[in-house]
Amino acid sequence: MDRERRGVFWDVQAGRVPAPAAAVTLGWELVEVDPEAGTIEVAFAAGEQFLNPAGVIQGGFLAAMLDDTLGPALVATLEEGKFAPTLDLHVQFLRPAFPGRLVGRGRIVKRGADVCFLAGELLGPDGRAVAVASATARIKSIPSDEG
Repeated sequence: MDRERRGVFWDVQAGRVPAPAAAVTLGWELVEVDPEAGTIEVAFAAGEQFLNPAGVIQGGFLAAMLDDTLGPALVATLEEGKFAPTLDLHVQFLRPAFPGRLVGRGRIVKRGADVCFLAGELLGPDGRAVAVASATARIKSIPSDEG
């Protein structure tokens, strides 16, 4: 991992700033990132606290995991002082997800000057896709504390 890079994603990875609380809750872990290719692989610790009454991971948590996969694929490519909020997230649930290690794979499909299109999948502990998603994000400047 490139410890010399700067920006929100790299500052978290280098421990210069704390990880976002949502990522901590989801058990987010970076497996691999390739900013030049616009790809990322992350893992999540899907515990029993994410279960719905049917005994499977509630869909909202799966959507959050996909958002926290696709977004970082883009954020890892941004220069310091930029971030990319999600404008739209479309999730398709393919099969039930059970507790364990879930793996997210995300990629930048098309990057414009401000608007970017992203896609990815979430794999269950058995390696089979449990959900797929597409998203749109907008690159923005982080507001400064000054002025």
